[in-house]
Amino acid sequence: MSNAPWRWLMSALLLVVLSGCATGSNPAFDTMRLVIAGGPKVTADAKAVAESPYARLQMEGAGLRAVMVLGNDDAGLQSWYGDSRHLLFLRNGLLVGSAGLAANADDIRIEGDNPFEHLPAVGEQPVAVTRRYDWRDGYRYGVQVDSELSRRGSETVEILGIPRELVRYEETLRGPGVRAKNEYWADQDGFIWKSRQLLAPGTMVEMVVLKPYRPGAQ
Repeated sequence: MSNAPWRWLMSALLLVVLSGCATGSNPAFDTMRLVIAGGPKVTADAKAVAESPYARLQMEGAGLRAVMVLGNDDAGLQSWYGDSRHLLFLRNGLLVGSAGLAANADDIRIEGDNPFEHLPAVGEQPVAVTRRYDWRDGYRYGVQVDSELSRRGSETVEILGIPRELVRYEETLRGPGVRAKNEYWADQDGFIWKSRQLLAPGTMVEMVVLKPYRPGAQ
């Protein structure tokens, strides 16, 4: 059984507390303080997004529609925070956990080769993926879900008024109590701008990156 996202959450909150003893300002710490304090409201307004120093994504699913800000990046593990203490955990654009939503996953992980690490190399021929899901609801841990990932051509996706030519990928998932299809829209470098991913049985989450995280710039 894995409780990785909960360890990540506790670590993030500890950093907030410790940062109170430090001088100066750190955008990641400032973001988490705002979330814990309950404001101000984060919007998807194009001007506000452009002027903000924080990376943002828009999400919908699991009983929530919100714009989230990036509060922490721990060696590629990203913690995204909503206005009401909702959290999403992502790695390389993949959903790996959540907290505070109507349905949650304690952990989502890929076992063996991870084709998302070299996404542009994936073609129309399906690539096998093995996942493990940990769901606190129903005490379902280590649930194996097998999937096939394949490329499905290019599409134009408009984000904050800017059209982007992106490659769409489909991932069909099959496992105990699971029949679903993940979709990803990525650029030529494999960066995922938009996706629709399984969070829990019967629950999908759609995410759109409004402002990507640029290490050293945030």
